[in-house]
Amino acid sequence: MRTINTITLVLLIVGGLNWLLVGAFDFDLVAALFGDMTPLSRIVYVLVGLSALWQLITLFRGADQTAR
Repeated sequence: MRTINTITLVLLIVGGLNWLLVGAFDFDLVAALFGDMTPLSRIVYVLVGLSALWQLITLFRGADQTAR
């Protein structure tokens, strides 16, 4: 479980930094590295999104356990 949390956290950091670059400089690092909406870039975007869902689940699980 710790490994999955670490991987998803790293992916979220990469995704967050990518959004920073998009917002500040109109530069999409994922598209620059893998091409604009190529299958590989779509996989990266999906993995970042799934990582966010995973981290949300673990966040609410932790909040639920501390509320008891």
